[in-house]
Amino acid sequence: MDIPAPVIILVDPQMGENIGAAARAMLNCGLSELRLVRPRDGWPNERAEAMSAGALSVMPPVRVFDTVENAVADCHWVYATTARPRDMAKPVMTAREAAQDIRTRAEHSHRTAILFGGERAGLTNDDVALAHTIITIPLNPEFSSLNLGQCVLLCGYEWYQAQPRPEALSHVPATHKEFNAFFKRLESELDAHGFFRSPEMKPTVSRNVRTMLSRANPSDQEINTFHGILSALTSRKG
Repeated sequence: MDIPAPVIILVDPQMGENIGAAARAMLNCGLSELRLVRPRDGWPNERAEAMSAGALSVMPPVRVFDTVENAVADCHWVYATTARPRDMAKPVMTAREAAQDIRTRAEHSHRTAILFGGERAGLTNDDVALAHTIITIPLNPEFSSLNLGQCVLLCGYEWYQAQPRPEALSHVPATHKEFNAFFKRLESELDAHGFFRSPEMKPTVSRNVRTMLSRANPSDQEINTFHGILSALTSRKG
């Protein structure tokens, strides 16, 4: 049985050459689904085609999205690659550990994705907040700079070599679209009822609430239950 591979998502990529190098690295490792979020130079891109050494012509058509949220909407579990420590309580894995986790989830029909940030600034805090797990690649602390293609290759290689973990997973989590729809509703109700007392702190508090809920790893049925709870709490009785 073929194991579903993770989706590779490049967020705000700047140079076509780096997109092409990432595509070439993907196909080297048996990965073929590439998505782009707001590529600076648009898509399609001749420089990306040339740098891919033919990989882009073999892979399925690249899909382009306007937001990370839309790019991960059909995914059950999302990993974010980042070298910087973040003020978010999320599981942190090496690329090798994440690869094993992805393999295990794939065997349980979880659709997964890995986010890679742009060349200049990487992923924003809001991007990372949409992920369930953070991937870090431990390198020489005195010089840990990787280009986009190298980072995709390292993660792809670990996935290609990985074996699934022996433990079973209890359920299939809700897709990102289902989770996000509930969270937006919750955030709107919290805003309407004065939960966010400081406008300046709202983005940080909102990310923290999202992180707490995503750690619960709710299924689609549990998301429906949350909707019911929210409806009961916010309904007005005459």
